[in-house]
Amino acid sequence: MRLAGPAKWLRIYVGERDHWHGKPLYVAILDVLRHEGIAGATVLRGIAGYGASGMLHTTRIVQLSVDLPVVIDVVDTAERIASVLPKIDEMVGEGLIVVIDCEVIAYRTRRAGRGGVPSSD
Repeated sequence: MRLAGPAKWLRIYVGERDHWHGKPLYVAILDVLRHEGIAGATVLRGIAGYGASGMLHTTRIVQLSVDLPVVIDVVDTAERIASVLPKIDEMVGEGLIVVIDCEVIAYRTRRAGRGGVPSSD
């Protein structure tokens, strides 16, 4: 897949304890993104944060939270992001979904048998 130039950056903020049909929500979202052919996604686990409720979630031992913040970052074409947004919106009961205009400079992968030399797809 080639991806360069103007794109959309989708950021999804949820909690570590959020679930969708028996799976962690972030895993269910990754499954949908892969099924829909989205270029790629990264899940980041936060060390602290709060949302609309104002409740602080942290990894500090004194206030150890069992619901740390999770951010899912996705970059793809505007069309692909728009096509997946309704499903993501349905899945996120509590959280934040943001779409940001961005510019892709490079999207590379390592191909097997090429000596580990990065190349564009």
